[in-house]
Amino acid sequence: MRKVGLIGGSGLDNPDLLQDAEEKTVDTPYGAPSSPLMIGKIQEVAVVILARHGKRHQYSPTQVNYRANIRALKDQGVTHIIATSACGSLRQEIGRGDLVIIDQFIDFTRHRNITFVESFEQGAVHTPMADPFDAGLRALLWETSEKLGFTTHRAGTMITIEGPRFSTRAESKTFRLWGADVINMSIAPEVILANEARIPYAAVAMATDYDAWKEDEAPVTWEEILEVFNRNVDNVKNLLLHTIPKIN
Repeated sequence: MRKVGLIGGSGLDNPDLLQDAEEKTVDTPYGAPSSPLMIGKIQEVAVVILARHGKRHQYSPTQVNYRANIRALKDQGVTHIIATSACGSLRQEIGRGDLVIIDQFIDFTRHRNITFVESFEQGAVHTPMADPFDAGLRALLWETSEKLGFTTHRAGTMITIEGPRFSTRAESKTFRLWGADVINMSIAPEVILANEARIPYAAVAMATDYDAWKEDEAPVTWEEILEVFNRNVDNVKNLLLHTIPKIN
């Protein structure tokens, strides 16, 4: 039976998204997840919502217990995960408020637990990661977003930086040369761990700014991110509400 995990941030952990919502506090061998789980339904599909940065956004990107978050969803029997994230655009054609259905990532983090595998005593484990985002989920998100009329890019490479600081101009320009299209601080190692746990995972990112590479405008600020995100968050909510019932 399908059960969809939603990992998101501000505005996307609202229990009003769910029918028959209830809160459940859980623990895992890796500690507690970022928030209690909100469990309910969207059009008869079982859904589990987890607030990536905590209910009060109290965890920085490095402090998020990604292993506990993915393990908590796996323990609840989640069969698919859809993640949402604000991001910076590294391409002129990806404008503020645009949605991007991520298909590749570059992990530029430095201080995070990136695997459940802590020892090779029981044998070597090397998880394939060539195509880390589930093609079926990505196609559903793309097709649904197109029908809803949202400006959406059907693919894009996300580079995840450690944070919490933003990029220098030199870094931002380098990431563009590497082929990254958007930038954030949270998709890795989340997607890595979901693949290790063998849970199909997809991510929809909302562009809120142009990072630091555009010299004809001021570099990104947190206030700008929040303003653009809050203005467009209903598009992401509607995309989720219309996509989840289609998941098989």
